[in-house]
Amino acid sequence: MQSGNEDWESLSLSLKNRVSQMKDADFENLALDVFRYQATHNPLYHIYLGLLGVDINSISSLAEIPFLPIELFKNHLVQSGFAPILFQFESSGTTGQIPSKHIVCDPEFYQVQAKRIFEANYGSLTDYHIFALLPSYLERSSSSLVFMMDYFIKQSGSELGGFYLNQYDALVENLTAALQTDRKIWLMGVTFGLLDWVDTGQDFTFWKDAVAAGRIMVMETGGMKGRREEWLREEVHAFLQAKMQVPQIASEYGMTELFSQAYADKDGVFTPGISMRVLLREVNDPFGQVTQAGRVGGIKVIDLANIDSCSFIETKDLGSLEADGIRFKVLGRFDNSEQRGCNLMLAQGWGTSQEEPSS
Repeated sequence: MQSGNEDWESLSLSLKNRVSQMKDADFENLALDVFRYQATHNPLYHIYLGLLGVDINSISSLAEIPFLPIELFKNHLVQSGFAPILFQFESSGTTGQIPSKHIVCDPEFYQVQAKRIFEANYGSLTDYHIFALLPSYLERSSSSLVFMMDYFIKQSGSELGGFYLNQYDALVENLTAALQTDRKIWLMGVTFGLLDWVDTGQDFTFWKDAVAAGRIMVMETGGMKGRREEWLREEVHAFLQAKMQVPQIASEYGMTELFSQAYADKDGVFTPGISMRVLLREVNDPFGQVTQAGRVGGIKVIDLANIDSCSFIETKDLGSLEADGIRFKVLGRFDNSEQRGCNLMLAQGWGTSQEEPSS
C-alpha cells in the first residue's frame, strides 16, 4: 500500500468531480477506479483485501469486488486518504448497541449529492414545503438523516417547513398554512413517528383536497428503532394509507454508512441514486452472487459518494432485485451473528480498537 500523502488528494478530487458529473453509463468504469483508489489508500480495506488474498489488479468487474462488512464501521476508522475529519455521523441503534461511525471530510459533497439524487426523483426542493417528523433522530446531533433534511429544508426556502418531535398540534397548524400556498408538501417521517402520530387519533381530512390534487407526499424511513414491534413494510404502508387517507406511502433507503440514498414512490420498490448500485450475495455465502430477479439475498451497496470512506459495503439487510437488475426491495435483516468477513478481521487481531491490529 502506498503511504503518506503521495497522490491520494489529487485522485480523491478527480473521483469526486467524476461522481458529480456522472451519467448512468459511467457507473462501472468509475466504480472500478474508485475500487483501485480505496484498495490502495484505505488501510482497513487494504488489509481486508489482503486477508481474502485479492489481487487488486485482477479485479475487472463489479461482481468481483469484495465488499467490506458493515460491522467494521462500529469499531474501526474507515477512511480513504488523509483528509481532515470534520465530524462523524453516528447510527442510532438500540440500547446497548455500539453505534456505527462514518467520517465526514467533505460535507458539501455529501449535501450536493443528496440533493441531486432527490431532485432526480421528485423535482426541485423549491417545489416543496418540507416537514420532518423525526423523533429519536432529533435527539442526536450526529444523525446523517437530520443533517440531510436540515440542508433540504434550507434549500427549499420555505418558512413553513421544519423539524418535529411530537408537537402534533404545531405540525398540523403549519401543514394547514402550507396548504394555502402553491407548493407541494413533503412529510418525511421515521416509521414509528408516523405511527405514533396516527395513534393520537388525528383527523387527516384537513389535507383531503391536497391529496386529491397530488400535492401530498408522505415518506417513511428508518423503521421502528426498538420503539415499537417490527412490522412488514407492506403492513406499515397499508395502515398509514388508510389512516392518513393517502393513496401511497413513499420510502427512503439510507443509512449512516452511506452518502447516497434510494427512494421508492410506492410499494417499497427502491430506485438507487445515480451514485449507488445494489448487488446481492447468497444468504449463506458472502462471496456468492444472486442475480435472479425476485430471489432473496444479502444486500451489498456500491456508493460512489463514499470517496472518503469505503464505497463497497456488505450490509445486514436482506432484499431482492427487480427484473431490471437495478431497482430493489428491502425484505428484512440477517440475525445478529457475525458475518464471515468480520470474523476474518477479528482473527487477525482487529478486535474493538480503531488502531491497526496487534502484530
